[in-house]
Amino acid sequence: MSAGAQQVSISWTPAPAQLTMAYSVCRGITRSNAKNFYYAFLVLPKRKRESLCAVYAFMRRCDDIADDPALTVEERRYKLDVWLEALHRVQQGEPSDDPILLGLTDTQRRFTIPAGLLDELAMGTAMDVEPGTAGLENPVSPVVPVSGLTVQYQTFEDLKVYCYRVASVVGLVCIHIFGYRDPAAEPLAEQCGLAFQLTNIIRDVKEDAAMGRVYLPQEDLAKFGLTAAELLSAPEPARFRPLLAMEADRAREYYQAGEQLNSYISEDSQPALWVLVNIYRKLLEKIAERQYDVFSGKVSLTVSEKLRILAKGFLQRIT
Repeated sequence: MSAGAQQVSISWTPAPAQLTMAYSVCRGITRSNAKNFYYAFLVLPKRKRESLCAVYAFMRRCDDIADDPALTVEERRYKLDVWLEALHRVQQGEPSDDPILLGLTDTQRRFTIPAGLLDELAMGTAMDVEPGTAGLENPVSPVVPVSGLTVQYQTFEDLKVYCYRVASVVGLVCIHIFGYRDPAAEPLAEQCGLAFQLTNIIRDVKEDAAMGRVYLPQEDLAKFGLTAAELLSAPEPARFRPLLAMEADRAREYYQAGEQLNSYISEDSQPALWVLVNIYRKLLEKIAERQYDVFSGKVSLTVSEKLRILAKGFLQRIT
């Protein structure tokens, strides 16, 4: 899976005041919505922090379109296409007053982020609108509709394609902003993103099912004698515990990549990655401590737990 190498072509440059406002809007979106990412961003230098907020705001807009219950599937797909086309126009130098697109294209230019990576982010979101096929040259296995639910992917390898688009690509974008020179950082960033996404999938099983989506692979459900239909009622946590524990073990293997990745990125960004990895890893372990009961209520870290991790990250930055 390789992202395109197209670079930003600039013929119009926004005024400094426009960019200041654009980054302020992106920062507000991130602070309001990125309950885990924002804490890690706080230990970054300002320029890098602003840029990651612009990337997050772009992803948030994509997600909001894909998840909008007021729109039909066709309308969501159309709006995603329009949104991506608007990005392409700004990348080619057309004026815009959209703060997210202004911040994102300025970030792309600052840190030489391949344009294809941002396209892949949007394509990953489109996979939720058109499960299993959107944007892929070789579509994954057919999805399985079950009693109002859709099992998105047949196998774990199929799921990894989705995780690459919505999370591993984020990792690749992030290391461009963090700064790295050794190409060995790239597969580590991909694996780190996969660890984060698997953690999200485990945590959000109930919430995703309520939206008609099941990201747990069909082959994994079958392995433990489970069906997607069970998620429509009040699932028995003990029945899903072995399956979720297996997915958690997979995530733990990928978290090791985060530890290795830290030494490949610029020193001023290492505390941020450390904070991010440890917040997500702590979240996974909190789920495990609750015996993988993600059905009684959404598992999350408390503000104090995040602040303790953040404090350690700040300490790393000043020592």
